[in-house]
Amino acid sequence: MNKEKETLYTMALTHVPRLNTLNQRLVYEAMGSATALYENRHELKQYLPDAQDTLLENLARMDELLPRVEQELAWDKEKQIQCLCINDADYPVRLRECPDAPLVLYYLGQANLNCLHVINMVGTRQCTEYGKDFCRNFAAELAALRPDCLVVSGLAYGIDIHAHRAALQNDLPTVGVLAHGLDRIYPHLHRSTALEMLQKGGLLTEYMSGTSPEKMNFVARNRIVAGIAEATVVVESASKGGSLITASLAEDYNRDVFAVPGRVGDTYSAGCNALIREDKAHLITSAQDMIDILGWPTQEKSETARKKGIQRELFVEMTDEERRVANGLQGCDGKAINQLSIDINMPIGQLSSLLFTMEMKGLVKTMVGGMYRLL
Repeated sequence: MNKEKETLYTMALTHVPRLNTLNQRLVYEAMGSATALYENRHELKQYLPDAQDTLLENLARMDELLPRVEQELAWDKEKQIQCLCINDADYPVRLRECPDAPLVLYYLGQANLNCLHVINMVGTRQCTEYGKDFCRNFAAELAALRPDCLVVSGLAYGIDIHAHRAALQNDLPTVGVLAHGLDRIYPHLHRSTALEMLQKGGLLTEYMSGTSPEKMNFVARNRIVAGIAEATVVVESASKGGSLITASLAEDYNRDVFAVPGRVGDTYSAGCNALIREDKAHLITSAQDMIDILGWPTQEKSETARKKGIQRELFVEMTDEERRVANGLQGCDGKAINQLSIDINMPIGQLSSLLFTMEMKGLVKTMVGGMYRLL
């Protein structure tokens, strides 16, 4: 299958009229690929017998969308923007697990979207000094304990931008999820921070260039913020707001939710206090609290675990293939199967079977997001 054509057809599928994100995924998976969908666009009734005639007609006219997506792909290449389709190795694996994940993401930056530890920090746009201080202290402590953790937020006013800036100040990678195309930065006041993020982090969106920051896009953006991360941290929130939507989505995706408690009666702590009271979020006052609840090893613990792993190799009998896998996982806290397959030059089918056997032997452990690490 031609990779560039598959990318073009997947991009086109995301712009078929009257086809929401969830149904885009269903159609895509029913056909097996966007290429198969496009090549059979005039005979889709036999593949999608339950689809409405209007939808089938819109899918049959996918070729009319190609000039726009070809223009977009050319622009993306010029600007060094990655077009990540849902089955690509670099597509965020945690997000892929979500049924309403975008079929295509546009990414500009340096951060690994599939690193072992990813959290998002969200909150009100009208944050207080209490929220700002928490962001600074949390990032500083997180950097000391897990300097490889990726911090995701939405580049918006308030907690979002303070989370990004705190991460940058502590040399943590940070990615902003945008509600518009990568040809602009909104709000414009955050442009300098966004440019700084590109050096150790990045900017991510599901929208092609030319897309304006419409209100509905911000609501849709929340599912990416929630789905891409292992955990959601709500710093400050009123009784209603976008951060509570993100927390609810994270709960739907079976991700951990954390909330920072605030003083009774404070407007912008009401949402966090309610999450804690209703048992929808863990109460945390520090990065250490979150790490303990998630069971993450700190740097010191990770080094101890690696040494124990080396000792285990002396006593546990492994086949040559299993040792190749173990060597590929040695010295890291986790690795995606796609990356491991590339690193050790082993087909994914064979590798998947070996990993299962090694897990049964107590040699490896499956992590959140389809990552694997040595025990």
